[in-house]
Amino acid sequence: MSNLGLLFDIDGPLASPVSRTIAIPSILDDLIRLAGAGVPIAFITGRSDGFVGEQVVAPLLARGIGAALMEHDRMFGVFEKSASWAPITERGLGELTVDTTVALPPGVVEEFRRLTEREFADTMFFDDTKHAMVSVEQLPEVSAERYRPEQLRFNEAAYDLMRSAGLGVRYGDREAPDAAGEVPFRLDPTIISTDVESVLLDKDRGANRALAYFAERGELPRRWRTIGDSRSDYKMADALHAAGFDVAHVDVRPGDGVPEKPYRVIIEGDLIHDEAGAAFLAHWTRELELP
Repeated sequence: MSNLGLLFDIDGPLASPVSRTIAIPSILDDLIRLAGAGVPIAFITGRSDGFVGEQVVAPLLARGIGAALMEHDRMFGVFEKSASWAPITERGLGELTVDTTVALPPGVVEEFRRLTEREFADTMFFDDTKHAMVSVEQLPEVSAERYRPEQLRFNEAAYDLMRSAGLGVRYGDREAPDAAGEVPFRLDPTIISTDVESVLLDKDRGANRALAYFAERGELPRRWRTIGDSRSDYKMADALHAAGFDVAHVDVRPGDGVPEKPYRVIIEGDLIHDEAGAAFLAHWTRELELP
């Protein structure tokens, strides 16, 4: 077993933010090599289990990861920023667990669906695969220049919808508490979507969920690398550092600004997004001398 563990965000480090698929074949091949060496690998993402099953797990299975996962049961998925999770086995995604305590009310979810279809269908779509949060995503054929102003308009409409529903919500530096004075939900815009989610959901909680899963299956590595493209992805490394692990974070979109951290931050030269993710994976297959 290698003294290394990996926690990946998916969009950016692995999946192209343009195609939203794993477009670089070496990423799949190196993930398989690392899994075959017994490296625990978790995907900590805001994406749904459906997206991960289709865009990550299915390509890995097609490329031959099954044998590695039969030998080393050390791959795990945490979805919707820790609202749901499942093991990843040689047969695909295992049994899904959903934390319904952090879910939006079904009626409000339907209101978001109607809002998207009524006012924003020419630039974005409602993600039907989510179980606990709402995600409204940029249509792949729509340019970032066209999407951005419409996303801002959607964010305002979403904030108003939550306020009208009596659900406490935070958006940027604005807050609208509920009747009890609490703010249990937030709007979280990304470069390709806006999420409406419980304030309890985030990448640190997902990291701890993955650590608990791996700890049930053997001794944890002391050395970890976390990989992401947004400031919230640093929370994976924050959680590992707080737990006393040797951790460094790989930022594949450092143009947004690199925060000061008590652990090392790695940047893959001038490479960004999945090209940087591919370079990171290639480094570790060489470092561990994997065939």
